[in-house]
Amino acid sequence: MVRLNCWKVKNCGRMPGGSKVAEMGICPASVDTSSNGLNGGTNGGRICWAVTGTFCGGQVQGTFAQKELSCMNCEFFKHVKGEEGKSFLLLRPQQAYKKHETVKA
Repeated sequence: MVRLNCWKVKNCGRMPGGSKVAEMGICPASVDTSSNGLNGGTNGGRICWAVTGTFCGGQVQGTFAQKELSCMNCEFFKHVKGEEGKSFLLLRPQQAYKKHETVKA
C-alpha cells in the first residue's frame, strides 16, 4: 500500500521544487530527514504535526503543543492515524510532549 506524504495529499506546493516555494518557502516537514520513515513517510511527510514550523490554515504553525488541536482535527492526521493503526506515532522518537501554556497579560 502506498503511503502518501502530506504535501502530496494537501497539494501545498511547498516541498523542494514545489510551485509555491518561491512565495511561501520550503516546508520543514518536507526536508526533516530526522523523521524519515516515521509512519511510513518520506522525511516528515507523515508526521508533519510533530514538526515545528509547518504551514497550515494560511500561516506558519509552531510546536506540536501549540498546534495540537488544529492538527488532531486535520483530515490528513486522521487518515495517517487510521492507516497506521497500532503502529501510529504521535511524536518523533526522543520528542517530549510539553503542554503549551498561554501567558496572560
